[in-house]
Order: sequence, then C-alpha cells, then structure tokens
Amino acid sequence: MAEIEKLETIQPIVFRQLQNSFEHGRLAHAYLFEGDQGTGKAALALWFTKHLFCLNLQDNMPCEKCNNCLRITSKEHPDVVEIEPDGQSIKVDQIRALQIELTKSGFESAKKVVIIHQAEKMNTNSANSLLKFLEEPPANFMIILETQSLGKILPTIRSRCQIIHFQGLSTQQLQARLEAEEIPAKTASLLANLTNSYGKAVEISKDEWFNEARDAVIQWFNYLAKNDSQAFIYVQKKLVKTFKDKQQQQLAFEMLAYYVKEKRNQMIKQNPAALDKYNYLLEEVLLASQKLEANVSFQNIAEQITLRIVF
Repeated sequence: MAEIEKLETIQPIVFRQLQNSFEHGRLAHAYLFEGDQGTGKAALALWFTKHLFCLNLQDNMPCEKCNNCLRITSKEHPDVVEIEPDGQSIKVDQIRALQIELTKSGFESAKKVVIIHQAEKMNTNSANSLLKFLEEPPANFMIILETQSLGKILPTIRSRCQIIHFQGLSTQQLQARLEAEEIPAKTASLLANLTNSYGKAVEISKDEWFNEARDAVIQWFNYLAKNDSQAFIYVQKKLVKTFKDKQQQQLAFEMLAYYVKEKRNQMIKQNPAALDKYNYLLEEVLLASQKLEANVSFQNIAEQITLRIVF
C-alpha cells in the first residue's frame, strides 16, 4: 500500500480521476498520459492496468500482492504489452506486430492492455498505423500512450484518446526524486530550484560544464558576501570565460539568485541585521536577468552587481 500512497501524493488529481473512472465503470479504450519525465506516468499506467487484472481488489483498488499484480509489476503478464522506442523512434513494424498480437484472444482472460512509452517518438508511418487501429479498437482492449510532448502526437490520435494531464513535480518532490537518483542533496536542491522538469534536472546534473559553472557562481557569491574586491577580477578572469552564451549566462544569474535566497534565509534566523544586504543583492540579480534579455552584455551586468555590492 505504500506505493499506492506514494502515487497518490505525487499526482493526487490524476490518481482520483483514474480511480473514479474505474469505480463508475467509465473506462475509455484509449488514454493519453501527458507530462514531464518523472511525474509518475509509467507507474500510474501500471497501477491503473492492475485494476483490470487484480484477483483481490480492495476498496476497488489493486491489492499489489496477487499473482496478476506482481506479474504486471515485474512486466511478466502475457496480456499486458509494453512498447518502447526501438533506437530513436517507435517504428511501424512494432505497431504492426502489436496489431497482430491484439487480434489474438488474451492468454488468461479476454482483456488486453497496451502501454506505449514515449509515444511522441512514433514516426509518421507508425503513428498512422496506430491511428487506423484506434479507429476500430478490438473489444476488451485498452491502450495507454505516454508522452512528454503532447504537441508531437498527431491531432487525430489525440482526438481519439482521453487526455490525462500530469502536473509537474513540486520543488520538494523534485528534490526528493533527484536525491533518490543519488544526486547530492545540495545539488538536488539547486537543480530543483532551477527547473521543475525532472528530465531537464537530470540532464543538467550530468553535464560536466554545470559542475564547473556551479562552482564558479559559488566562488563569486562568496566574494560578494565578504565584500571582497577579488569579486571584480573574478568576473573578468572566470565568469566571462565560463558563461559564454546567453542561455548559460541566464543560468548564472538564476544560480546566484538561488544562493542569495539560501543565505538570506539563514540570516533571518542568525543575523536579521544583515538582511538588507542580501535583499539588495537579490534585487540586483533579478534585474540582471531583465538586463540580459535587453541585450546588455553579461560582463557589464556582472561588473555592475559587483561594484554596487562590494564597493
């Protein structure tokens, strides 16, 4: 039951929506689960599938302990088919093989469920092949498409599915997910404040440049916090060389804002008299992002921040 409680916590609206559909017998033959990576789409797809096969439903929820539930969890149930991209795409041969498979009766019951992961990776032929299938679905059949990019799914496929939107993770949930991937707590906290996308956060964490960039911003912040004139030289010698394009430069200011907020929160408890400095610094950093968008040079902005804080 702990896993069910976890799913309900991550996506309470989707959890209740799917549970109500089952309890009231309003099941669609095709669902489209759309949302960012890490928001629970795959886990909830399996949980919803278990409703149809569980041998010992408890309060209309799968027991998670019967033979069918355990086999679905371990991806060994013969009447639950999962499709993943073959390389960079889901190919037409995969959909055709699926169609042949679904013309057969279920091995153990009349029901069959298909889960297609990363459905946005269907190429044109495979998407059109699936569309023909959705137009005349077999009886006792359910298909769940998962996607991170709803716009890449054919409108004609979308129109034949019940779309279920998965909300992005909260900062706390995202940080917990990242720490579960063995990302250090401090880095996980920073990433969770830079993006609400689990996939993007993991991608950033694996970028060697990010680690160098993070350390550079930390050093700059430490100079600023100590009113050290080295901060000005550091902008010229390190920051300008590290943050070369506009996207990287915007990230520099976002990281600096994170560290300023963290320090400010500490000061609230430890030394409220020092709050004015960090409030002012935060204002300058937030303005910096606007100036960068207005095409003021990164070096000029960083030097202005340093001059106003240190001198």
